[in-house]
Amino acid sequence: MTVTVDRKPYFELARRVVIKVGSGVLTGAEGLNTDVIASLSRQISSLLTTGREVLLVSSGAMASGQKKIGLSRRPDEIPKRQAIAAVGQAGLILTWENAFSAYDRKVAQILLTGEDLSSSRRRYLNARNTMHTLLAWKVLPVINENDTVVVEEIKFGDNDNLSALITLMMDADLLINLTDIDSLYTADPRTNPGAEKIHTVETITRGIEKVATGLPGVLGTGGMLSKIRAARKVTVAGIPMVIAGGKSEDVLERLFSGDPCGTFFVPSKGRLSNRKCWIGFTLKPKGAIAIDDGAVNAIIDKGKSLLSGGIVSVEGDFGIGAPVVLRDGHGNRLATGLVNYSAADIRKIVGCHSNEIESKLGYKPYDEVVHRNNMAVLGECE
Repeated sequence: MTVTVDRKPYFELARRVVIKVGSGVLTGAEGLNTDVIASLSRQISSLLTTGREVLLVSSGAMASGQKKIGLSRRPDEIPKRQAIAAVGQAGLILTWENAFSAYDRKVAQILLTGEDLSSSRRRYLNARNTMHTLLAWKVLPVINENDTVVVEEIKFGDNDNLSALITLMMDADLLINLTDIDSLYTADPRTNPGAEKIHTVETITRGIEKVATGLPGVLGTGGMLSKIRAARKVTVAGIPMVIAGGKSEDVLERLFSGDPCGTFFVPSKGRLSNRKCWIGFTLKPKGAIAIDDGAVNAIIDKGKSLLSGGIVSVEGDFGIGAPVVLRDGHGNRLATGLVNYSAADIRKIVGCHSNEIESKLGYKPYDEVVHRNNMAVLGECE
């Protein structure tokens, strides 16, 4: 497919960059691929000399530990997986540290769980402030999911999602996702020789999601579909993303020189604030509110808050201040917001005018069920 967007200005203007490197790039038959790590360290160090800031999201701990222990496949038991991650993480950060020391660069290890970012605004800001301090000290953050303690309820899902959340949290200008497949294709190139590269994605449609495979690689946990979902998060927030081959020679240098390699995802116009990114993408919704067409129009086209009169139904059992998804009549996810009323109270005022709330509940602290300032409008993002 032809290139329809000039991507070079996005790279030229990017001062803070998140680079995610997948397990398929970092590992080989004998464990960590030190040649690839050395090459990426050289290229990242070159970017740092231009005055840019870089945050590195590095997979590879579990894959590295698996090779060290001598297992042919990942075990199913959670304690064994966590032990493998503990073995592999030590080697992973040491390898990055040694590689960057050749360029007199210091690195710092940051291990996160989903709970660190979603459980409270304070913990989220603590992580953010730590990373800001490291960048100010010219120390490269090397970030990974804390697989040694993580359980299903607090998982990010994969490092594609983690890299998107870090990009949003740190107000980065660009996300680069380096993988073992050099681009998004019209079909899986590993099984379909007729697959064609997609150079530019201006809008992430359901058709784009359909061409992305959800099958993970041999060592990784995320397939191309998880990368598309990560791209949807950052581009909705106004940040571009590129998928490129991490083992391609000088891939970072080529990208920043204007080489149209990989697949470029064009961002939406305008940027979401950091707080709205946190509400929209980091918090885990506790329920859902279905709204009518009038409310959809008010929120999407007019930038209004959600009033009780536009509510059709409520799902879940949540309290005041909880994050909830707002859906239209077709089930499409339109926004995420923090509610001013509990689920039980919202059910009592479904379809009511704001001036009826007090008579229904006995109190009325707010006219709005979800205020616009506490709402992140996302479009359909599932």
